[in-house]
Amino acid sequence: MKTFLPHILCCLLSTAAASFAQMPAGPVGAPATASAATARTPQPWLQSAVIYEIFPRSFSPAGNLNGVTAKLDQLQQLGVNVLWLMPLHPVGQLQKKGPQGSPYAVRDYYAIDPGYGTKDDLHRLIDEAHRRHMRVIIDIVANHTAFDSVMMSHPDFYKHDAQGKILSPYDWTDVAALDYTNPKLRRYMIDMLLYWAKDFNLDGFRCDAAGEVPTDFWESARRELDHLHPGILMLAEASKPELLRSAFDLDYSWPMMAALNDILQHGQSASSLRTTLAQEAAAFPKQSVHMRMFDDHDEQRALGRYGAAGSLAAAALIFTLDGVPMIYNGMEVSDTTESGAPALFENLKIWWQAGEMRPEFPRYYDFLIALRAHEAALRQGATVWIHNSDEAHVVSYIRRTNEDEMLVAVNLSGTPFRGTLEAAGAWDEVVAPATRQRPNTNEAAPPEASVPAPALPALSLNSFGVRIFHRSLHGAAQPAPSH
Repeated sequence: MKTFLPHILCCLLSTAAASFAQMPAGPVGAPATASAATARTPQPWLQSAVIYEIFPRSFSPAGNLNGVTAKLDQLQQLGVNVLWLMPLHPVGQLQKKGPQGSPYAVRDYYAIDPGYGTKDDLHRLIDEAHRRHMRVIIDIVANHTAFDSVMMSHPDFYKHDAQGKILSPYDWTDVAALDYTNPKLRRYMIDMLLYWAKDFNLDGFRCDAAGEVPTDFWESARRELDHLHPGILMLAEASKPELLRSAFDLDYSWPMMAALNDILQHGQSASSLRTTLAQEAAAFPKQSVHMRMFDDHDEQRALGRYGAAGSLAAAALIFTLDGVPMIYNGMEVSDTTESGAPALFENLKIWWQAGEMRPEFPRYYDFLIALRAHEAALRQGATVWIHNSDEAHVVSYIRRTNEDEMLVAVNLSGTPFRGTLEAAGAWDEVVAPATRQRPNTNEAAPPEASVPAPALPALSLNSFGVRIFHRSLHGAAQPAPSH
């Protein structure tokens, strides 16, 4: 849920906007403008995380937890390692929207929707995921409940207007807003989080509308969760800097997605992506981690917004920039099944056969996930933006560690690029395989081919084209970024 998104983006992106109007090449977010605060120390494994968001109702023909468990091998082969399950709780029927109701209108935080199965089914799903070295997090909707929630027996848990009527947040007429000024509500919600973490050995929570719940509540909850389960993952559906100081490990990169929408849908200059990411870095605590995405259950599907070629270009960005990439519910096979409202309230299924119609999608996602897993520079390297000769259409950057560099050039337009970029020397081009290769194998060698590249700085890109290059820095001096 993100009716409040435009206000958040406006506030965030106005921060230091003038400072980045003319931005030189160099790392995103110079220390002189970055927030003085430091984010919660990221868990080391998070650098290698690839999150997969699952809407259980639509993910399989069965539409339940066992349908997810049956596809764990498929998800493991894809190379994802964090499974985010959208809300599993019973859906409210009072004032519900559509025939199915919203999964974000929760009737009972301690129960599982009977249509999804039983608690034993969830235990089995989590155990089987752990056996495959995948973590599982579940969606928690802490800002509001359904109007027929079991918590309505405590009317003091809710916000009321002057006439005593329980309020809905925004225009979300199917849900009732919780009142976090009540310490008894806070205790109830923390105990509920502890229940799921302890009894189900969960690896964490994705917290819906996290920015609408007081930050000090999340900080209190995090302290108790850390005591119970050190290393638990907390993902905030928010773009609110203070949440990353101690409560959450990562949040939504809404500014990046908004920039991609402006570029790929409305023709804004590709250079605005770089500006947006620099503003984000300046506004947030140092070492903040963001979930990079361009599709989720709140959006029109990316294929409809960006087209097939634009969607693949966007995928290249989220897997080669810093942060944690997220795949939503079949996007790796180019599924176009809508799930944003009002589709969220229907019983619609992923059309998995879309991958046979557009085989370039599963092939390219396999390639990107394997490349990120193989190249430390893509997971933990510094990001250095480099100039090119058409920055209205093309973004170019280097991810750099002390050992290696990965150079990435992405054309975010339908105009072919023939020009130059600010890089020279010997590079090897990393080429996606012509046929699908599953990344999750025990092979020592990467599943992509590296070939000597034509001499840079000359470069050509097809419309929405992507080219990726690698070079080792062993024995070579690192070039300084230009200004």
